[in-house]
Amino acid sequence: MFAVVLSEFGPPANLALTEVPDPVPGPGQVLVEVHLANITFVETQVRAGRPPNPAMLPPLPAILGNGVGGIVTAVGEGADPALAGRRVITTTGGRGGYAELAAVDATGLIDLPPELSLADAVALLADGRTAVALIRSAALRPGETVLIEAAAGGVGSLLVQLARDAGARVVATAGGPRKAGIAKDLGADLAVDYTVPGWSDQIRREVGEVDVVFDGVGGEIGGTAAGLLRRGGRLSSYGMASGSFTAPPDGKDITPIRGTPPTPPQMRELTQAALTAASTGSLKPLIGQKYPLDRASDAHAAIASRATVGKTLLLVRPPAPEDISPAGGAQ
Repeated sequence: MFAVVLSEFGPPANLALTEVPDPVPGPGQVLVEVHLANITFVETQVRAGRPPNPAMLPPLPAILGNGVGGIVTAVGEGADPALAGRRVITTTGGRGGYAELAAVDATGLIDLPPELSLADAVALLADGRTAVALIRSAALRPGETVLIEAAAGGVGSLLVQLARDAGARVVATAGGPRKAGIAKDLGADLAVDYTVPGWSDQIRREVGEVDVVFDGVGGEIGGTAAGLLRRGGRLSSYGMASGSFTAPPDGKDITPIRGTPPTPPQMRELTQAALTAASTGSLKPLIGQKYPLDRASDAHAAIASRATVGKTLLLVRPPAPEDISPAGGAQ
């Protein structure tokens, strides 16, 4: 099979399409013919050798990718033979997603909901469960004012929709007027471009202090956003797209939201919750771009340069009609 292999940490060009042996499903595993793979921002940090946690660095050479969608083509010993032929989404256990085939644990398979396209389901696999978990841990109340950073990104665009549906007043921040406009279209009450000097002053003038900050950027932007919290406000820091986590402002009486890593059953339930919301039409993943497998390096470069919006997917195989939309029409 062909896979995208990382042989040395560094720039996107270090990702190379390479022919490698086909994986063989072991006991309790199945083999998935991958049609789509998702790319997360953390994977771009891993590829560069600068992940949030050094323990995330894999031994090299490595095939990155932790989420795929496709068809079960083979079943290992001890797995249910009836799984063969099922259209599924699944995590890979951390590695192996940027490839034509992936051997995964059978217990992690999630059947593709009939109401969703494969692309939407794969887009929700990682970002959906993250957004649902963040909204739950923040315990939003109707009428609260919520600030969401990187609101046109994969997780941020979902947070905008979920916070709106929870009855919150949503303040979206994003990098550039195009992204701010996308956040507004998603339902934000106010969308602000944080590349413009004085963006926090605009928020303070128009809405005052905020009750909750969802901080996926960190660094200076995260710190400025945290400074907008009211006394006792809640700070949910879940990412460091800037390269560093947010340091809470000195002397600011705020409440950090500290979640615990979900267990596999909890991760599955969170993913199912996101898929159910999408199936009913209350949540829509923003898929900004798709790249063929042999252009994975271009996808990483685009994400790293902040040129992307929403979710970025790898198109591993040409889509079958049923992969395009539930009814087989254009998505």
